Amino acid sequence: MTNSSNTKSTQNIPITKEVELIPMLKLSIDDSRSQLQKLRAEERLAWAYEQFGSGFVLTTSFGIQSSVLLHMVHGLKDRGLVIPVIWIDTGYLPAETYKYAEKLTNQFDLDLKVYQSRISPARMEALFGRLWETNSVEDLEKYHLIRKVKPLDNALEDLEVRCWASGVRGGQTDHRRSMTYLDPIRGRFSLRPLLEWTQKDIFYYMQKNNLPQHPLFEKGYSTVGDWHSSAPEGSASKGRDTRFGGLKQECGIHLPGVMGEGI
Repeated sequence: MTNSSNTKSTQNIPITKEVELIPMLKLSIDDSRSQLQKLRAEERLAWAYEQFGSGFVLTTSFGIQSSVLLHMVHGLKDRGLVIPVIWIDTGYLPAETYKYAEKLTNQFDLDLKVYQSRISPARMEALFGRLWETNSVEDLEKYHLIRKVKPLDNALEDLEVRCWASGVRGGQTDHRRSMTYLDPIRGRFSLRPLLEWTQKDIFYYMQKNNLPQHPLFEKGYSTVGDWHSSAPEGSASKGRDTRFGGLKQECGIHLPGVMGEGI
């Protein structure tokens, strides 16, 4: 395991130089992926904690399926594993999400770290307008960079994170089908404990563990982010196609390079 000084020196490494991140692992990246494939989701979280210690965190959006990983993290406390949870609050989340976040935080006694953009929603709108209303992919990317990507990168740097887990699943978007259980991204590793899970897997896990549903689930939402870029499923759009007016599938957090969706 690397010390904090080594961690800081790797934070700005381009993710294309995957080999430079390898010393952060106890195994080769191929062996790590092979090992992770054989583990259950909860065991993948424990594996990452053993690899990265305090440099490992979970990110959450308190979205439709967020309770699954949050429940798993809570369960690991019985083994003495306390994993911080990062929440990027864009300032534009539905009221239902804020209430759901409060409920899950209390229910699972989360070590929650809330991060926001350094520019307020009002200031952003005054300077750049309502970027989500222009029907422009470029404006959406600017919005995501300001409200999601940069705040997450600030959180990862402040907490000296070397690996962060999220609830992305391979079947959600075209980009996510190319993911593995452990990938380098913007100078760190990203763990995907639920990568091969289906909607049925999510449903049965929540049912088995009596986990509360996001309030918008009953209103037809299969995924939810900001209030202005989320919609219930309909005949014309389902899943991630209900987000961002159908212009994009990703907000940028899980993308390499300058443009970085946590679950």
